[in-house]
Parts: sequence; C-alpha cells; structure tokens
Amino acid sequence: IMNKLYVGNLSPSVTVEDLKQLFGERKLPVADQVLLKSGYAFVDFPDQNSAIKAIETLSGKVELHGKVIEVDYSVPKKLRSRKIQIRNIPPHLQWEVLDGLLAQYGTVENVEQVNTDTETAVVNVTYATKEEAKVAIEKLTGHQFEDYSFKVSYIMDMDAAPPVQAPHARRGGRSPRDQGASQPGPSGGFGTPRPRQHDFPLRMLVPTQFVGAIIGKEGLTIKNVTKQTQSKVDIHRKENAGAAEKPITIHSTPEGCSSACRMLLDIMQKEANETKTTEDIPLKILAHNSLVGRLIGKEGRNLKKIEEETGTKITISSLQDLTIYNPERTITVKGSLEACCKAEVEIMKKLREAYENDIAAINSHSSHLSGLYGVPPASAIPHQHSAPEQEVVYLFIPTQAVGALIGKKGQHIKQLAHFAGASIKIAPAESPDVTERMVIITGTPEAQFKAQGRIFGKLKEENFFSAKEEVKLETHIKVPSTAAGRVIGKGGKTVNELQNLTSAEVIVPRDQTPDENDEVFVKISGHFFASQTAQRKIREIIQQVKQQEQKHQQGAAVVPHHSK
Repeated sequence: IMNKLYVGNLSPSVTVEDLKQLFGERKLPVADQVLLKSGYAFVDFPDQNSAIKAIETLSGKVELHGKVIEVDYSVPKKLRSRKIQIRNIPPHLQWEVLDGLLAQYGTVENVEQVNTDTETAVVNVTYATKEEAKVAIEKLTGHQFEDYSFKVSYIMDMDAAPPVQAPHARRGGRSPRDQGASQPGPSGGFGTPRPRQHDFPLRMLVPTQFVGAIIGKEGLTIKNVTKQTQSKVDIHRKENAGAAEKPITIHSTPEGCSSACRMLLDIMQKEANETKTTEDIPLKILAHNSLVGRLIGKEGRNLKKIEEETGTKITISSLQDLTIYNPERTITVKGSLEACCKAEVEIMKKLREAYENDIAAINSHSSHLSGLYGVPPASAIPHQHSAPEQEVVYLFIPTQAVGALIGKKGQHIKQLAHFAGASIKIAPAESPDVTERMVIITGTPEAQFKAQGRIFGKLKEENFFSAKEEVKLETHIKVPSTAAGRVIGKGGKTVNELQNLTSAEVIVPRDQTPDENDEVFVKISGHFFASQTAQRKIREIIQQVKQQEQKHQQGAAVVPHHSK
C-alpha cells in the first residue's frame, strides 16, 4: 500500500516512456504500472525501500522537459490522517531528541524505523489524532537539524478508511500495544533499531597514539565505523590530558558495539604494523566497579570460563586504581584479534546482564542511576528504596550564548529539558553588563549528566569556544555547611586530591555565611567530564556525612521514633 507514488509538475510533453527511462537510469525498480494523466502520473514501486529511494533521489532534483518534477506518496485525502513519514534524519541523532521533537506536536502512539539503503534515517510516526499529525507535517517539513533538513509526507492510514473497504483495519489500530507504553526507551543514534530499555555502552581504553588513526583524515575513518556498525562513537580526546590512553564510548545494539570494537581493534593493529610496533594490542574495556564482581563470578569462575572458551588471558585492574578513572575498572584482554573480539561479546554479555538486573532492582522506583553510565556503585545506593535525589546545579555560561541555549521560541531549551528529564531555568541577569549568566538545572544525577553534557556540547557546536580550546565552565553546588570541612579535608588534603583526581578546579570559598538551609557553595570549574566527576565525588562526601549524622542521631540503640 505504501509504495504508490504521485509524480507531479510534469510537462504536457512527458510520456510514459520518459518516466520509465528516468527510473531505469536511476536504477529504480518500477512495476509495469505507470499511469499518466495530464501534468501528473501514478507509479507503483515493488517495496517501500525503492519508493523512499525514488522520493529522495528525484523529488525537486530532476528536470523532465524543462520542469522540475515532484515525487511523493500517493495518499487519497480520506486516508491522510494520523500517519506520517519523516525522512532525511541525521543517522547519529539520538532517539530521545527525536522523541522530544515529535512530542511537541501531540501524543505519539507509535514510531517505527524503516530499514532503508539511505545514509539518513527514516521513521513512520502515528499520532493520536489527525489534527496533531497535520501540525507535525507543517512544523517538521524542512525542519533543520545540523545540516539535515527533514522531509515529511503523509502515508496511508488504513484506520481512517470507512470500515467497508478495510474490515481488518481497526485491528490493533490504537490498542494499548501501539501506544508509547510498549515502546522501547531512548537510546543510541539512528540506524540502531530501537534498542531495549537501556542503552548500555561499550567503553574502551585505547592508546593515545592511535586516536589519530581511529579518527582518520577529516574524521572519515570514524564516520565509516559509525555508518557501517550503526553506532554512535564518542572519542574522549580531551579527557585526562597527557594520559597514555583515552576512553572511547560506543552506543549501539550489542551487535553494533561488537562490530565497532572489531573495527577499532583492526585500525589500531594496522597502524601498529605500519609504525613497526610489534606487540599485540590488548583490548581494554572499562566497566563500572559495581558490575565487575559479577563478571568475575564466584572464585573467578565466569572469567575463567570466558578465558577458556575464547583462548584469551584476562586481567582486571585492582581496586586501588579506582581513583583515576573514577568508578571504572579496566578489563584487559590479551590474545589474537579474533579471540579478543569473542571475549568482548562474552564480557559485555555478563556486564549487560548485571546492569539490567541492577536497573530492574532499582526501577521498582523508576529511578535512574548516576555515575558514568548512569549506574552508582552498588554501595552508593542508599538502603531505602527511594527515587534518586533531585540535585540542583548552578552552571555559568557566557552571556552571548543565552540565545543559542534558549533557541527559537524556546524550542532548544524545551527539547533539552525533555531529553534530559531535568528542569532548566536561566536566572535573570543581575545587571545589564554581566559577562556570564547562571543556568539553574534541577534533576537526578543522570538528568544532570545529560543536561550539562548537552549544554557544554552546544557551546562548542555554536563556536563560543575556538576549535582548539576546550569548553570549560564554572558550576556551583550547595553543600551543608557541616560537610564543607569534609570537602576541604585536613589542611586542604581532600580538595587537593579532588583536583588531582578530576583535573577540575574545586574551591570552597572561606567566610561564606550559610543560607537559610544552612548550606554553602562549592565552586567547580573544568571541562565536562572533570566537572561531572568532581560533582559526583562531592555528592558522595555529602552522602557520607549525612549517613554518619543519621547514625549519630540514632545512637547505638535504634529507637523507632528517632530514626529518620
């Protein structure tokens, strides 16, 4: 049904043969059915994929007898209802961002990705009402996202047809199944089928000397990896300046992560051969400390099994090393490239399983977790099953960046708040000539991570910082005045350790008068990961102080009416 196209703006002299020849030249498979009327034609394509290709390659781009033709789905007025198709979506666009965008125009009942040969992504969207779909088409047509401009069309909505024509049409039309309820949650870029509820990234450590080869000339190598494996790859080049290794995060399906991992190992091996580095390059996977125990298994059984089955040697960094990369441990796999890739599949399977179990355990209170993946170390989960705490962070951005952050009619800041699940407010300027403005972000640790990450990213994208310099911003967080001393530590020991560990600058200004909640400010400045790590560490210290105070109040004997 989806494959009947309308070809319009035809010159009167165009013949059926002209059309068939055009489709032939463009390698578009057409059924025999070409119905020519005056000034327009209907053409049947064998499948949706070729129909999409025809629209993408011909509409507005090809001239026949002096007139530029238009191509779109042929959808009778009666069947233009709640279903639309959006094409030319950037392949790396996050699902959350798209969801946020679609939700601005109404209730989305269903979103399906269409598998196409195009580099960009295509989705079919069903809105709850005809009116919402109409607004979405008006607003999204030509919507610019980075360098991509969305193309939107109606597609046949059989549910809109009178029952006589389509007796089965109502089946499941708006059953709860189609509603957002069953939709897998947000995750990696497009090209990944909507993954399961939780995107669990693969984090690798690679020797700094190979980062250039991985990125490739003008970024071509890494683009090729993301395209072929349908994944989103973040190379944290700026993290741990001067370190011998850099973290890389890969967001995709489990299969996508594995293919990307194989490609990266391949690139490094080739580079090593060319630079005559003889030793094999080990695969290094970063994993949150709270998951590693279950990977190792009782008496190391799980790990031994993986080693035996894959013919690799696997070591795991000791707990003492946890400071540098914050809560992550390094899993080093040695063996042939093939063996390392097999081991990656098994290791990630175990880690993913542990992660899913943690989420399930904690999700009994729809909470999300903090930390690098959004997972706290098991020990950091308070024992009451409470939702994670709402944190408030005050982030300072250059005054001239405020417009870009808010976006046209407030669209960008709304989208960002929706994507991160946080409240984002820009405080009024204290005077007309201030150089910085305060952004107040309220949300769970995970929401903070997402919101702050996008703001740092936005400032870089909009060139508020030069290509060579990193985005460094100042953030303030409030801590109970009783905990301020602990953040500083004896003779400034803790604060110095914090700065060395995170490479962020951490200052607890002296002589502050505590506010009405008996809290004082801690100032943190640094690039995104440094600032995040410092924020997490400081929140951990506060948590410890609070727990100690609670124990203290409860005294040795727990008297029920005392316990908080």
